[in-house]
Amino acid sequence: MSDNNRTSGFRTRAVHAGGGVEPRTGAHATPIYQTSTFGYFDADRGERLFGGQESGYFYTRLGNPTVRAFEEKVASLEGAEDAVAFASGMGAISALALTFLKPGDELAFLGPLYGGTEGFFHEVLEKFGVHAWEASDLADLEARVTRRVKMVYVETPTNPTLRITDLRNTARIAHSVDALAVTDNTFATPYLTRPLQHDFDVVLHSATKYLGGHGDAIGGVVVGRADAIRELRVTGLRHVGASLGPQEAYLFLRGVKTLPLRMDAHCDGAEIVARTFDGHPAIARVYYPGLSSHVGHEIAARQMKRFGGMVSFDLRGGYDAAKAFLNNLRLFVQAVSLGDVESLSCHPASTTHQLLGPDILARQGVTPGLVRLSVGIEDPEDLVLDIERALESVVSLAAD
Repeated sequence: MSDNNRTSGFRTRAVHAGGGVEPRTGAHATPIYQTSTFGYFDADRGERLFGGQESGYFYTRLGNPTVRAFEEKVASLEGAEDAVAFASGMGAISALALTFLKPGDELAFLGPLYGGTEGFFHEVLEKFGVHAWEASDLADLEARVTRRVKMVYVETPTNPTLRITDLRNTARIAHSVDALAVTDNTFATPYLTRPLQHDFDVVLHSATKYLGGHGDAIGGVVVGRADAIRELRVTGLRHVGASLGPQEAYLFLRGVKTLPLRMDAHCDGAEIVARTFDGHPAIARVYYPGLSSHVGHEIAARQMKRFGGMVSFDLRGGYDAAKAFLNNLRLFVQAVSLGDVESLSCHPASTTHQLLGPDILARQGVTPGLVRLSVGIEDPEDLVLDIERALESVVSLAAD
């Protein structure tokens, strides 16, 4: 990675990091190296490549030039030494856990987390002898953490209640017992938060969301120190095989180039939506860290550039109200993903977090009336009108 890619502004690095004119043909867009294997031309060189004594490409599961360009771009934006890409966000999380945890270890996390992540911790890691437990807050984490904890895992903002975690204090607690501090930065993206600057060791993304930004590719990526990423690459790609394909990497390269422009538009819309409907009679609570009433507002203001494109409403009337609201939206497509240029909406308790069970959902504030909105880049005025129309159905339902 060139020095320019480390010192230039964010928008410049979003465009240029990991790129450059292809020297053989002069192609200025990164080519899609759509090949499963690469010739190495010499038996001795093949031995060196497979043994790790020489760097180069020989099999796309283990490395591909298009994928590598995407890895370098994200590493630059996060301020990391290196990155490794995976076939999905869950592929990245799984590879991370399988690389750095062993039977008898503990993983501590601050919830709520994405339901798939928490499900993997409880349903899969437990089978391999790794105990995952949730701390209610940082004070609880600090009181309970021991040297058996080898990884402390957080999201900030969290999915779907947009809870804010103090990253620097979380890293301090993790490092007090020599645990790895890991955060899922999908919601914030490196444009809004760079956790490595707050002493975190490893940062991961579901690239499917804001990094790609167009809802047309599935992928994940992990950044951190070069030695950690090298170990993760061996386990995640050589042994587990959760490899990102070159076609998807190309789409992510294209998407990341506009990340800062899109994120500003997402934030503009989300701020207007949150402020417009905070205090609406049909809504018990608006979750958005940009509101001064948000319990984590001061921390978010300290560690985020802006407050993100996600807004959640806890509707009065429970699931019936949530269903009426979602079914009457027109611009917010009902879908479980987020971070697309189009606005999306979902009901976490019955979709993304369904497998966690009612007790965990209640403890984490994922109520039957909670709806999650991924605010796209449409004109905010149109989104406000769409939400107002949908809320009319909630008010009518209550009147009946």
